[in-house]
Amino acid sequence: MKQFNLLLSALTILFLLSTPAHSQERERVRDLGIHPGILPTGQWNAITDVEGVKVGHQTLIEGDNIRTGVTAILPHDGNLYRDRVPAAVYVGNGFGKALGFTQVRELGELETPIALTNTLSIFNAAHGVADYMLNQPGNENVRSINPVVGETNDGWLNDIRARVVDTEDVYAAIESAESGPVEEGNVGAGTGTRALGFKGGIGTSSRQLPENRGGYTVGVLVQSNFGGILTVNGAPVGEELENHYLSTRQTAPSGQTGLLAKGLTENDGYDFDVDGSVMIIVATDAPITSRNLERLAKRAIMGIARVGGFASNGSGDYVIAFSTHPDVRNNLDEQGSTRQITELDNNAMSPLFLAAVEATEEAILNSLFMAETMQGNEGRTQKALPIDEVMEILEKYGANQ
Repeated sequence: MKQFNLLLSALTILFLLSTPAHSQERERVRDLGIHPGILPTGQWNAITDVEGVKVGHQTLIEGDNIRTGVTAILPHDGNLYRDRVPAAVYVGNGFGKALGFTQVRELGELETPIALTNTLSIFNAAHGVADYMLNQPGNENVRSINPVVGETNDGWLNDIRARVVDTEDVYAAIESAESGPVEEGNVGAGTGTRALGFKGGIGTSSRQLPENRGGYTVGVLVQSNFGGILTVNGAPVGEELENHYLSTRQTAPSGQTGLLAKGLTENDGYDFDVDGSVMIIVATDAPITSRNLERLAKRAIMGIARVGGFASNGSGDYVIAFSTHPDVRNNLDEQGSTRQITELDNNAMSPLFLAAVEATEEAILNSLFMAETMQGNEGRTQKALPIDEVMEILEKYGANQ
């Protein structure tokens, strides 16, 4: 029995060492007592707190080199082509390959699920979204569809040139979409991403307005894959950990300092690159149309700045915002030549703006705190955020609350 137990222990260790993502217990920022912002969250602290919104993932981890996937966001359960929601896009920095955005800008509405994936798979993902919508009952005579797909480049951990994402993966992400808690970290489109010097991924958060400000909900989902100098609740975490943009260029006449002085490089799991991208999806149940949705989307960019991003030259920073409120939808089966819409006044937008900033900040932090260390293409490893060390830094700066 003793020999069997020793053999079992050895096999267990071998299994753990061979898995691409070395699992450890990860917790969301609020579970650790960190509370960014002043507004309360929704029930799930997720984009799915906006009634009707669903999220699904298809995660692709294959062999030593495939670390990618698809994430799908559905504004409601119905036929999105026939019952369209108002939408807007905002581009913080346009180094990206977003598909379908020009029509959203022109018409101010969304007619498909939103899909997120990697840079070179965006075209296959768009094909999958279009195929899915064309096959929906009621769309038999549709001859034009505008699939909306965003991307970030996961090519450091993923063999991105393999372009493994196909239509079946898009279907799987859409058909698995559900309300309630959203899986975060190394899942779906965030499987192979990196952010702010550490393993990135999918993250989400929400904010609930007080009843005297409408009681509306704003939910955010992010695919984080960008660089900068990580800040958590105001504390300079990236600087304290000496893992941030330009840290490899810290040199002095007497020799190297910072991470280079420790003999650490990218191959040790540190990320010194600032370029990348972030996709941000903002959902709300407030009755607002594309004009104010674009204003809402602009505020999400502020959430990037609050965690230390600064929209570098090679970073694609995109926001898609939509409203699910029935009064502002465009139902093709009920429309005439005119529409009557009741929407919020401009003066009622400020609480929603604050909610978008706070939820974006926390969604990005959740993407980091929930992501696990991952080994991928060409033997590269991206380390996860070291939570114990981060908590010590937050306590040092009085930011752990």
